[in-house]
Formats: sequence, C-alpha cells, structure tokens
Amino acid sequence: MASPAEQVSKLAELLVGNVDRVIFGKRDVIEQAAAALLCAGHVLFDDVPGVGKTMMARALARSIGGTFKRVQFTPDVLPSDITGVSVFDQKEGSFRFAAGPVFANVVLADEINRAPPKTQASLLECMDEGQVTADGQTYPLPKPFMVMATENPIEYEGTYPLPEAQLDRFMMRLHLGYPGREHEREAVLRQQREHPIHSLQAVVDPQAVLAAQAAVREVRVSEQAQDYILDIVAATRSHPQVYLGASPRASIALFRGSQALAAIRGQDWASPEHIKGLAPAILAHRLLLRPEARLAGLTARGVVDEILASVTVD
Repeated sequence: MASPAEQVSKLAELLVGNVDRVIFGKRDVIEQAAAALLCAGHVLFDDVPGVGKTMMARALARSIGGTFKRVQFTPDVLPSDITGVSVFDQKEGSFRFAAGPVFANVVLADEINRAPPKTQASLLECMDEGQVTADGQTYPLPKPFMVMATENPIEYEGTYPLPEAQLDRFMMRLHLGYPGREHEREAVLRQQREHPIHSLQAVVDPQAVLAAQAAVREVRVSEQAQDYILDIVAATRSHPQVYLGASPRASIALFRGSQALAAIRGQDWASPEHIKGLAPAILAHRLLLRPEARLAGLTARGVVDEILASVTVD
C-alpha cells in the first residue's frame, strides 16, 4: 500500500502534468503553486502581462474539477462586489445573502493592486479564515479554497501597492517570466486553432485535494529542519538592510510548504533542501527594505539569497 506521501506525489504529478499542457516550460513554478494549494495557501503572481498568470489559475481550477471565479480589480470595485451582499427578497419579505465571486474553489484576483485598500482588505478574512462575515452572519467558503492574485510590476499609474498585512496573507509570490525560445514556439503552435485550456479536463476532484492536504500535514519536519526555518526567519529580522523582517506567519508557511514539497516528491520527511528551495518565494515579498538599501539597488530577493548563503544547517 502506498504511503500518504506517495499518494500525494501521484496526485501532484497529475496536477502539475496537466497544467504543464497549458503553461509551457514552467514546471518548477507550477510545482510551487501546487505546493501552495496542498497546504491551503494563496499565491500572488507578480509578473509582466501576457506570460500566463490568468491561464495558470484557470488551468489549476480545471485540473482539480473545482469552481473558478475571476474578479477584475478596478478602482470602482467595492468590497461587496467580491464577498457578496444582503438583498431584500420581496417574495419572502426578508433579506438573503447573495454570495459574491469569492465563493469558489479557485479565485483569480486579477490586477489586485488596481483596487483601493478597502477593497483589497475584503479578502483578508477570506484568505485567513476561509469565511465571509456579512451583517453579523458568517458564511464558510468552499473547500479547497485558494486565491491566486496578479499584479503588474512595471505599471504604477492608477495602482495601490498592497499593504504588508495583505502581502503577508499570500503564502508565495511567484514569477513566471518569459518562456524560452522553443517553449514559446510550442505555445504559438499549440494555439494555432484553439487554446489548450479549452480541452483541459479535470484529473482529480476537490475531495482528493482535501485528502492530500490532510496527508501533507503528516509529513515529518525534523528538529534540525525546524531550527533551520527559525534561523532563516530570524536572520531577516536582524539583517542591517531590512526595516521589517518576516513574520511568524512566514515561519509557518516555510514549515507547511516544506511538508508539501516533500510530499510532492514522494518523501515523508521535509529536509533543509525543501526549505531552501521555497524560501525566496515565501520570504521575499514579506521583507521591507530600508530606503538606503533600495537606493543602492538591493532587492528583497537578493537579501533572501544572501541569508540562505550565510545560514548553515547544524
């Protein structure tokens, strides 16, 4: 009988392979997004237009046989446009809750930084607690639940930068980047007649994903690996060029992410290598650098790389 990690690995291989039919040459990024899904995390794609951010969300939703909703964030979008609103039912003579698009298994928050802070904040409860509270009533979101948000890093006019509290809710910040030449050729030829997303079918179901999420939590993380996580996060708080270091939520994300990545690779224990592989995606967007560091051209990713090079495993 296959171990829980082996079962997760088989499910992940189906998921990653299926999404890979739509997003060409980015298997490592797809694997990281799958790891986020398997530990009930959320993903922010910070990338230039046209590289497949929306397709990634759609392909993942189709692959798990789940519901998918897309919210196009603009300056006039209200919180109720996302979470839902109570409306008066004349026939019943009472108010009823009309669920918003956030009630789906995979929610794409497209160009999230185009909405004002109040609208961005409407996702905080959804992402952190898996529920929506409206007029004193609490409504649970479907499970599994995942927010995949996008933002354009080179367009600043008419945008509202995500506050640190919002960024901290995203387990990972991922970058697809431009494809290699041959992968781009393949993408062009595959779309000669229709987009591959139209023929993509579910390879698992939501219940299988929930079972895999439970199995991931059973992956062992040794005390040595735990210390490595804590040492890395502590180093972000004491780094001379960092004004705001990673939060305890970052430590939890590294712990859970390493469990998921280990299970995806069929291993029932998480190693420092799993932690190191996920650290840039989990930590960089949580760091706030000092102004002089930014002026000197230092990036949060550069700080994380420096920390990973200096922190050793005992």
